Amino acid sequence: MSQAKDNPLAQKSYSFALDIIFLCKILMNEKREYILSKQLLRSGTSIGANIAEANGAISSADFSAKISIAYKESLETKYWLSLLKDAEYINLEEFDKLHPLADELSRIMFSILKSTRMKKN
Repeated sequence: MSQAKDNPLAQKSYSFALDIIFLCKILMNEKREYILSKQLLRSGTSIGANIAEANGAISSADFSAKISIAYKESLETKYWLSLLKDAEYINLEEFDKLHPLADELSRIMFSILKSTRMKKN
C-alpha cells in the first residue's frame, strides 16, 4: 500500500476493501452465506483495484475508464450491502458502517469523473 500514501482515494478504497473482506469472512464462516457475500467481496475489493489501475494509467482516457469502472463497482457494492441488510444477513450497525463509506467513495469518484470529462471538452 506504499504507493497510495499520498492518495486519499486509494487509501480510503484500500481500507474499505479490508472492511469488506472482514465482513465477508463473517458472512461465510458464521452465517454460512456464500453467494451474496462473494458478490460483495468481488465488487467491494474491485473498487480499490481499479483505482490502483487508474493511478497507473497511461493516458487520461485510460484513467477515466478505470475510475468509471471503480465508480460502478461502488454502486454495485451499495446494492449488495442493502440487499444483505434487508435479507437480515447484516445488521443495521454493520450496514451503517459500510454503506456511507461506499457512498463516500462513489461521490469522490463521480466528482473525479465530472472534472476529467470537463477537461476533455
